[in-house]
Amino acid sequence: MPVTIIAVGVILLLVLMIVFKVNGFIALVFVSAVVGVAEGMTPLAVVASIQKGIGGTLGSLAMILGFGAMLGRLVSDTGAAQRVATTLIAAFGKKHLQWALVVTGLIVGLAMFYEVGFVLLLPLVFTIVAAAQMPLLYVGVPMVAALSVTHCFLPPHPGPTAIATIFGANIGTTLLYGLIITIPTVIVAGPIFSRFLKSFEREPPEGLFNPKIFEEHEMPGFWISIFAAVIPVILMAIAAICELTMPKENALRQFFEFIGNPAVALFISVVVAVLTLGLRNGRKMEEVMEMCGSSIAAIAMIVFIIAGGGAFKQVLVDSGVGNYIADLMKGSSLSPLLMCWTVAAMLRVALGSATVAAITTAGIVTPIIAITHTDPALMVLAVGSGSVIASHVNDPGFWLFKGYFNLTVVETLKTWTVMETLISFLGLGGVLILNAIIH
Repeated sequence: MPVTIIAVGVILLLVLMIVFKVNGFIALVFVSAVVGVAEGMTPLAVVASIQKGIGGTLGSLAMILGFGAMLGRLVSDTGAAQRVATTLIAAFGKKHLQWALVVTGLIVGLAMFYEVGFVLLLPLVFTIVAAAQMPLLYVGVPMVAALSVTHCFLPPHPGPTAIATIFGANIGTTLLYGLIITIPTVIVAGPIFSRFLKSFEREPPEGLFNPKIFEEHEMPGFWISIFAAVIPVILMAIAAICELTMPKENALRQFFEFIGNPAVALFISVVVAVLTLGLRNGRKMEEVMEMCGSSIAAIAMIVFIIAGGGAFKQVLVDSGVGNYIADLMKGSSLSPLLMCWTVAAMLRVALGSATVAAITTAGIVTPIIAITHTDPALMVLAVGSGSVIASHVNDPGFWLFKGYFNLTVVETLKTWTVMETLISFLGLGGVLILNAIIH
């Protein structure tokens, strides 16, 4: 019966979001309340559980999401992202432009949300297409694939970070595993896949962009631009390595665990970016702080959707459904990793939003970790892989890609949707292989 109630709750969530176009946060909170009451909780207990879920989730994520948004805006609005892109493109040369854009997408993607990175880098792609006389999809798909892969596999992006928090996974370990999976995935879904898209080539759409293109003197240096963008990744990776190789009481390990904490690492990176990309590059403190402040407004709804997912998770725990699911899994032969991927994939196809699919899945499958002793970092990546599969007409990313690459709906299904599905299956394969090696 508890599983049936969850299934009905998920269907209700789908109907609210797909049919009635209800906001994701409102839908998640409403469904959490309905499921809680249906599972036998009192209305007051449901309210307390929802509040606890929202507070517990945002308590550990608010600083990460806030500082991450600030870093992304600083990298974007100071010209650092443009500096990284143009320098790498010049260094790789026309023959290896695809690889330059893959590296650009990975570096820029680590510091900002997918949609922001997409809109930021597409004008550069269009410039390259016009200057080098190369096909649009051949040039653009590798960059888009890199942005998408970082979005679903690599902290400090909000999706993987939120799931890691819910699962209790070490974020540094999740990052290391994610990097291992990212490399082959982005190569296949980017440069290799784009070679099969020649029949879908179009001219860039006219009048779509009026972007800010920085002059040479306005941009910070190349190395400081890269350094500011990847500081959190470096610090978190070092912390994870120290945790794996040093005893717990080691002072060096404790130091790097502190500065490698995601919130601390991102705070350090924001301070460095303010000083190097902003003030040192001739901008006033008021201007730099305006960039930081405006970045928060851009992520407000993402934060609330993640909070709604936390509420749903907590209601499932407090109502006893979590223990029921855990008991069911005791006798199951289905791989927990495959189960995570399947649930996330089904929700992604139905809901469209990768973030909502991932967060909802996390709430449903969290109890499995304690029973099966599956590596929670791999569970994070399995959910992330499932949450990007088969993007279609209910996903804003689908329409973003269609409009900017000047494609029809059918052509977008054959290009963007296939690329996202490739990333999903390659990610799942990487997770299963890593699990076999580690265990």
